[in-house]
Amino acid sequence: MASSVLGAILAVLASLIITANVLVAIALLRLIQKSGSKGLYFVLNLAVADAMVGFTVVGLVVDEFSQPFYPPQIFCVLRMAFVTSSSAASILSLILVACDRHLAIRKPFHYFQLVTGLRVGVRLVGLWLVAAIIGFLPVLTPGFQRISSYEKCSFFRVFHPTYMLTIFCVGFFPGLFLFIYLYCDMLKIASVHVQHIREVEHAGLAGGCPPSCTTSDMKAMRTVAMLIGCFTLSWLPFFIASIVQTVCPACFPYKVIENYLWLLGLCNSLLNPLLYSCWQKDVRQQLCQLAEGVKRRVLLPLGNGRRFPGRGTKSLPTVSCLRLQD
Repeated sequence: MASSVLGAILAVLASLIITANVLVAIALLRLIQKSGSKGLYFVLNLAVADAMVGFTVVGLVVDEFSQPFYPPQIFCVLRMAFVTSSSAASILSLILVACDRHLAIRKPFHYFQLVTGLRVGVRLVGLWLVAAIIGFLPVLTPGFQRISSYEKCSFFRVFHPTYMLTIFCVGFFPGLFLFIYLYCDMLKIASVHVQHIREVEHAGLAGGCPPSCTTSDMKAMRTVAMLIGCFTLSWLPFFIASIVQTVCPACFPYKVIENYLWLLGLCNSLLNPLLYSCWQKDVRQQLCQLAEGVKRRVLLPLGNGRRFPGRGTKSLPTVSCLRLQD
């Protein structure tokens, strides 16, 4: 019964993750075609990585509904390697998005010269290589594998505690500290900009210095702050409990980590697209225009087929999404 409930929760979560990230990815592709912004490729990569997290969870859903299930060791190692690689790619994409926003705030006049298509492509290729190495390191190094009698595929069944500690201490916590540093530095830069604008206004020269740059900085800081907060709330409990579990196996039940705390970490892949669709006006407009186009294609043929005697057809009203405000 518990396995079926967990499988149902995973199935709903995977469906929401895939749907939300695919929609945001389509909106970002449309936005990139219109604006040509290279920095949006990092956000697009984040949506792709989160969608892959959802696809890897689908395999775990099948396992939950197939109990009792006795998979071979290599099957579980490969499955959890794909899950780990996708999650690592999502976390690394968050870091790249934060670094990109930090660069745009720190060097706004040189941003477009620094963020070229070649450099963006190199960074994205490097990101996926690092994520693949992190996830498939136990496959390449059998010493990071462990043999246990558990029936289901899980982190603590296939991965050695040494590998778990290495990933947590070398990957997660440095990434969290980097997030905090980038946000604090952006906050300092934005405060300096605000101070300069106040000095200009006090001198009576504000008419030629619109605060658009500061407004853009505050929007970027707000987005990064939300990403950092959701990332910390989603993954920090899982990583702390996992470290306690690897150091002291009897101190913390691993089933709580895998059945509850890991689900909380997966929710981060659902929160990321929701954050961008809610807080970014351009993405929100593209999603609304996409929904409006689908509505026209689906409903207008139905409306054209309804013809009444003596009356012509009346087109369905449309709602413009360009009137949405932040």
